Amino acid sequence: MISCSRRISCMDMRWGVVTDAAQQQAKHNNVAMKLLRKQISSKDGSGYISLLPNTPEDLWHTYNLLQNGDRVRCTTLRKVSKESSTGSVTSSKVRMNLTIEVTKVEFFKDSLEVRISGPNSAESAHVRMGAFHTLTLELDRQFSIEKDCWDQVFLDRIEEACNPERGAEIACVVMSGGLAHVCLVTGSVTVTKARIDVNIPKKRTGSSSHGKAITKFYDALYRAILTHVPFEKIKVCLLGSPGFQKDDFFKYMLAESVRREDRPLIENKGKFVLCHASSGHKHAIEELFLDPGIMSKVTDTKLSKEIEILNKFMRLLDTHPEKAYYGYFHVQKANEELAIDSLLISDELFRSPDILTRKKYVQLVESVRERGGTVYVFSTMHVSGQQLQQVSGVAAILRYPLPDLDELEEIAAAHEAGLEEDEEGDEELSEEAKRRKAEARMREDMADMGF
Repeated sequence: MISCSRRISCMDMRWGVVTDAAQQQAKHNNVAMKLLRKQISSKDGSGYISLLPNTPEDLWHTYNLLQNGDRVRCTTLRKVSKESSTGSVTSSKVRMNLTIEVTKVEFFKDSLEVRISGPNSAESAHVRMGAFHTLTLELDRQFSIEKDCWDQVFLDRIEEACNPERGAEIACVVMSGGLAHVCLVTGSVTVTKARIDVNIPKKRTGSSSHGKAITKFYDALYRAILTHVPFEKIKVCLLGSPGFQKDDFFKYMLAESVRREDRPLIENKGKFVLCHASSGHKHAIEELFLDPGIMSKVTDTKLSKEIEILNKFMRLLDTHPEKAYYGYFHVQKANEELAIDSLLISDELFRSPDILTRKKYVQLVESVRERGGTVYVFSTMHVSGQQLQQVSGVAAILRYPLPDLDELEEIAAAHEAGLEEDEEGDEELSEEAKRRKAEARMREDMADMGF
C-alpha cells in the first residue's frame, strides 16, 4: 500500500441529485470513465493521469480527485484581442490547451460540470503566466491531472471510476397524483433521468377528463421508464407511491408492454419491486432505502452494503457503545489497539483543503486495511453518507469492546484543546490507566528498537 508519508505512489441532509440535460445532448450509454494515460512515479508518487468522463458519476469522481495545488490541463475557449498596424483592435475566441494550478474547485449538479479556477502555470501563446482562468470539466471532454503525490485513496477512486462493471445498480420511480420522478442510483450519485408532471383534474360525474389525464400520465411515465432505465445494468427497479397508484400503474405497464411488444419491459418485469413512498418528489427516494423489507431485496448493491453497515453501527451505538466508536481521536485509539473490524468514513473528509488533515485520514484508512479491517468510503451524495457526516464523518465497529470510555473522552477533550499530558497528569490517572499507558510506551519503545 502506498502513501505519501512513505514516498510510494498510489482517491445537505437530502439526496444529492444530478439532472440529465447535458447527458441527453452527449448521448451516452452509461459506460465507465476512460483512463487514457497514467504515469505515476514509484519513488515519490508524483505524476499525472489523463481521463475522459462519460457519465455524471464520472464528474463526481473527478470532483473528489481534485484538490488545491493540483495542475489540470484541458481545452478551453479564451477571448484573444489583436491590434492591427492601423491601431484597430479585433477580438475573437480561440480554442487552446491551458494548464492551471488549482485554487478553487466547484461541482455543479444541475449543469453536470466541475469548474476549477487558478493561475496559468504553463507557457501559452495567448495567456501569460500567472493569469487567472477558470476551466470547465464536462462530459466527453478529455483532461489531465498532475499531483505531487497520488496516495492510495486517490488511486482507489480512479479504479472505482474506471471499473467497466460499474454503472447503475438500482432504478427508482416515485409517483403521486400527476407527478413522478425516474432516477438511477449508482454507487456514488443519484441521477434524475426524467420528471413527469401532468395536471390531473378531479373526478366529476359525466366527465372523462380525469380518466384521460391519468392515462396520459401513465403513458408518459411508461415511455420514460422504457427510455431511461437500462434494464441490462440494473439489479432492481423500485416503484413507489402512496396508496395503490403504484399497483394501478404496474398493471397498466404490463398490459401496455404486451400490447406494444416492448421486450425490455416484458423480459424484466421481475425486477420491479412495489413499495410505499410518501410522494412523487425525488426526496421520497430516501424513504425506500429505510425499509428493511426493501433492503433485503437489494443486498448485492454497493449502496445497500453501506446502509447495512451504517445501520449496524447505529444499533451498536445504542446497545453496545463500547463496540461503536466515532470521531477521529477515538477511532484512531481503537486502531492502535488493533480493534477495528469495519471503518466507516465519508468522502467529504478527503476533500479537506488542509493537506495535513487529509493525510491523517488517508493514513488511518491504510492502517486499518493493513491490520485486517474493512474500509467503507461513503458518498455524501447519498443519504447514508450524509447521516455518517452527522457523527463526525468517521466511525468504527470494533472486533471486541474497549472499556475506559470516560478516560478516552478526557484525553480527547485535552487533545482538541491543544493540551499535552505531562508527568504531573499521571498522578491523577487511575492505576489501570497508568498500567495501560506504561504498556503503550513499552510497545512504542519495542517498535523503535525493531521488535
